[in-house]
Amino acid sequence: MARQVKPMDYSYGNQGPQSRLFAEPTPGPDPTSFQVDNTSESYYKSPYFLAHLNQVQPVPQPRSSAPRLDLSDVIGKDAIDQIQNAGKIAFHAVGDTGAAKVDRNQSVAAAIAKEDSVADALAADLKAGGPGAPSFFFHLGDVVYSFGEAQYYHDQFYDPYRAYDRPIFAIPGNHDGMVFGSSLSGPQVPSLEAFLRNFCAAQPGPSTDSGGLVRSVMTQPGVYFTLDAPFVSIIGLYSNVLEGPGVISSQGGHFPIVGDTQLEFLKGELQRLKPDHDAQKRAVIIAVHHPPTSADSKHGGTVGLSKDIDDCCVAAGLWPDAVLSGHAHLYQRFSRTVEGLNREIPYVTSGSGGYAATPPRSGAVANTVDGPFRLVTAPVMEFGYLTVTVEKVTLKGTDSLQLTIAFKSIPGTTDSVTVNLSTGQTTSSGKVSTKRGGPAKQAIRKPKAAGRSQGKGSVANRKRK
Repeated sequence: MARQVKPMDYSYGNQGPQSRLFAEPTPGPDPTSFQVDNTSESYYKSPYFLAHLNQVQPVPQPRSSAPRLDLSDVIGKDAIDQIQNAGKIAFHAVGDTGAAKVDRNQSVAAAIAKEDSVADALAADLKAGGPGAPSFFFHLGDVVYSFGEAQYYHDQFYDPYRAYDRPIFAIPGNHDGMVFGSSLSGPQVPSLEAFLRNFCAAQPGPSTDSGGLVRSVMTQPGVYFTLDAPFVSIIGLYSNVLEGPGVISSQGGHFPIVGDTQLEFLKGELQRLKPDHDAQKRAVIIAVHHPPTSADSKHGGTVGLSKDIDDCCVAAGLWPDAVLSGHAHLYQRFSRTVEGLNREIPYVTSGSGGYAATPPRSGAVANTVDGPFRLVTAPVMEFGYLTVTVEKVTLKGTDSLQLTIAFKSIPGTTDSVTVNLSTGQTTSSGKVSTKRGGPAKQAIRKPKAAGRSQGKGSVANRKRK
């Protein structure tokens, strides 16, 4: 079992290495209005966006041929030592947080309150302290809506997380990369310009988009990268700008502008991590904004994306212990057993960070099967977030790692799955509802093996969120 140690001793507004700042020293009350009125919904009518509606955008090249970031470079050796001594690490994850959904049915104050309800709950988890307190937040994409414009970063990112005194890493979502413009010839700003400035800076320092708040920009090596931390590595992928499908490769030349660099990166990272994973030293998680499978009513899963990930796993000889996604504005958990692999893999979507709630499609009930994926519980249409924990355990005299992915909604719905990395088997628990929009309580049953996804939702450009 994990040893008990004191909680991390860096506090609100304290500095990390290189004078990094993570939160305001004295966070004020939640706002009720935007500093900048959000008008980006109108960008959907712009000539450039309409002309390029069905087109992917180029993927910015990372700063190095091996885009990796070590958590110790961001939080420092002392914090890493505490994690190692505790024998466990935890982190938050959720996507689709931007507070921009304002229309005749929802005021600015209501939109802000929804995002802040999640952000405040995340910050409260940190204040509880202890060795199980999350060490960072890994954002699953769509930081800003509706288009990833710089002027919206204060209202939708820096201000909501002004009390979150830990690093926030991120992969871009489709809205972060969307571009618009007044003419057909070119976008007003390049795709992902603001995201790169705020998350992929060469050096930490203040952001020009923060509205004076102190959180330092992040120094991720690219929009796709691996975060190496004690006991876990997270391989983050960028699935481009379409509502659907998610795209991480050229898919055999269909998307030539995207290329296949991310496939080589993913395969190479899985090969690199395989020895540690096989030795029970490290869990491996893949994070990608568009879910490989989904039971939401607007987007669905992405067959090409799922196949790309599968092919890389087969080539590397390593399957992830979990796949995390956003994009669908709800919580859903699927289970998958790969043919020939005695292991259950959770595919978990938490696009429930505050932007909007999307209902599941009709008939999305527990044990619904979509290709190789089995929906374990009915989707939860509530705002909430994930806490992911990886810890050392001893089971039946054998040392192993244990991965737990726990969802908690603001109304109080909970669901969790625990994976024993030694056996590959899962157990689940939660305080759940059998009403529509809440998961039906079900025992985990090992699903039958199946081939690659032939699931629904692979057609591009379903209804816009």
